[in-house]
Formats: sequence, structure tokens, C-alpha cells
Amino acid sequence: MDRTARRTLILVSTAELFGTSLWLSGTAAIPELTRIWGTDLSVGAWLTMSVQLGFVAGALAAAIFNLPDIFKASRLFAGCAVAAAVANALFAWVAPQSIPGALALRFLTGAFLAGMYPVGMKILSGWFRDGRGTALGILVGSLTIGKAVPFAVEGGSALPWEWIVLTCSGFALLSAVLIALGVEDGPYSAPQPPLDFHQVGAILHNRPLRLANFGYFGHMWELYSMWGWIALMLGASAGGQGRSVAWGAFAAISSGAIGCYWAGRVADRGAGIKSLHDRVARRARVTIIAMAVSGVCCLLAALVFEHFWLLFAVSVVWGIAVVADSAQFSAIVSEVSDRRYVGTALALQTAVGFLLTVVSIRIIGAIGEHWDWPWAAAAMSIGPALGILAMRRLRIVTPD
Repeated sequence: MDRTARRTLILVSTAELFGTSLWLSGTAAIPELTRIWGTDLSVGAWLTMSVQLGFVAGALAAAIFNLPDIFKASRLFAGCAVAAAVANALFAWVAPQSIPGALALRFLTGAFLAGMYPVGMKILSGWFRDGRGTALGILVGSLTIGKAVPFAVEGGSALPWEWIVLTCSGFALLSAVLIALGVEDGPYSAPQPPLDFHQVGAILHNRPLRLANFGYFGHMWELYSMWGWIALMLGASAGGQGRSVAWGAFAAISSGAIGCYWAGRVADRGAGIKSLHDRVARRARVTIIAMAVSGVCCLLAALVFEHFWLLFAVSVVWGIAVVADSAQFSAIVSEVSDRRYVGTALALQTAVGFLLTVVSIRIIGAIGEHWDWPWAAAAMSIGPALGILAMRRLRIVTPD
């Protein structure tokens, strides 16, 4: 890793950490806002679900209009970071007076986040050929910590929820400065194949690609449900929200950085494997291990729910496993797809996966509210269980 690439990795990862602090800033405010609004979790859940829908819309718009190739990647990232920071700050002002306004601003925040997370990955891919798996693992780990930042601010201060939201907007503005002033496109930057809906039929007929997507959908069923509800689960276990609960949520989410780094290192060890079957099998093995551990943690969380510190310990291990395989699914899709439609395949994988999170967040929240949170935790295990079945099958059917 040369000096410029290392510097770029540090800057982009730090910017992603600060920028993605916006993602769950509304989620951290669910207990307060549902109290202010006089509503139940069916409304509060939309504070997370709106971000997911916005991200889908932003990602599809970026893919359809090929924005990362039309605009310089660093400028697109910085511009979206500023716009997301503004939308998030307005949310703090509007939310107490207007539920529709609050949800619209969370949607816009998610849409602008789509110009940060994928673009950051594109920037780093342009700087790394060797060691790309480790670099992207560090990046995904950084944004995982970023999503936990609102809970760290809540746990480390006595600030009201509005100031926690505004603090995250300040972090996002700092991320824009880091990218705008310190990051350039790398020597390995390449145009991304554009989104073409005419290629959907060919994608559906690609069996290895279908299996990889099914595995990813199982992973996504669990991932954002865990991230979205872990603070309320810990609060229910502890008998109320407080700083220990906020720090517990931060630890549970941010621990995912460990899993991301591990998966990236494993991916780099397989970089020299020439056989497509062997490369895919290696990546699939990583996803199976991660989903097996996280699925077991879903069930363990249900079993130890009445014991806060045991639940906290399980949650940290759960956090490590639940996100470790994220980058591997995208890598598998890029390898089993026809090169002519890899861009479309990745865009559709992301869109359908994040749409599924809207369903899972709503269902898991309803289970927690009406049947209690141990049942909600156990229900999350459905995703990794089905994902493992798909990835085990993928290891068999992938051609050389």
C-alpha cells in the first residue's frame, strides 16, 4: 500500500464514519418522538424505514443517470454529504410539529446517503487493486461504527434528542470537508456499467446470481432489523432507556467493524484463486459462517433477554457477525454476473435488498410491540437460516 493510497483510505473511511452517523440519528430518537407524537412503534418505525426507502430511491437514481461517472466522485460525495446534513438538521426542527414532514426529511437523508456510501466504495476501488478486500472491509467497518455514533453521543452526554441529531449533521459536514479537500480519484478508477432494465430477464435466468441474491436478502432481513431495534430491545431488557442502554446499542452496532475487517482479510487471501468456482465458494463460506453465528445470536438473545448483561454480551457478538458478510455478497454478484450487466445486477440487488429491510423492520417491530422482544429477536433468525440454504446451494452450482 503506497503512501497516497493509505492516506486516501484513512480520509475516506473517516468521512464515511462521520457521514453515516446520519443513518440512525432518527432511529435513536424513536422513544422521545413517539412520546411527543403520542403514537406507537408502528409510526416510530417509519423513522428508520423512510431512510431505507430514500436510500433505494437515491441508489436507483444514481444508477439510472450514472451519476458517479458523470460527476467527479469526491465532489458527488461531498455534495451529498452537505445535502444530507441539511435534511437531517431540518428534521430536528420539523419533527416535533409534523410527522409527515419528519418522515419526508428522513427519506431525503437516505436518498443523499446513497451518494456517499457506494461512492466511497468506488473511490477506494480506484486506489486499491491488491489489498482491495481489506480496504473495503475497513471502509464498511467505518460506516458500521458511523451508524452507531448517535447512540454514543446519547450515551456520552445529557443532550436532548434534537442536539444529538444536530451533532450528527455537524459530523456529516466535516465528512464533506475531508473528501472535498483531501481525496482524488485513483489510478484504477473505471466507469461503472450503467443500469439497464432490459437486462433484468437475463439476470433472472442466471441461477448462481439468483442464489447469491437470495442469500443477500436473508442477510438484509436480519441486518437492519437488528440495527434498528437493538436499542429498544436493550431498553426493554433493562427496564427503561438510559445511558447504559445507549452505550450498549453503540457497542452492539459498532462491533461490526471487527467482522468487516475479518471478512476483508479472508477475501484478500482468496484474491489469487483463478477458478471462479473456488473464489465464489470461498466467499460463500464467509457468508455462511457469518450468518450461522448471527442466526444463533438471534436465538440466544431471545433466551437471555431477561438478563441485561448477558443480552449485551450476545449483542456484541451478534453485531460482529451480522454485517461481516455484507461486502462479500456484492463481490459474489460481480463475479457470477455476465460482465455486460454487472452494474444492473448490483443496482437491483441493492434496491430489492433495502426494500426488504422496510418489510423486516416493520414486521420485527410489530412482533416486539405486540408479542414482546424475545419473539422479535428469534424471528430475525429466519433471514440467516434461509440465506445459509441459498449460499450452500451456490457453492455447488457455480461453474468453473
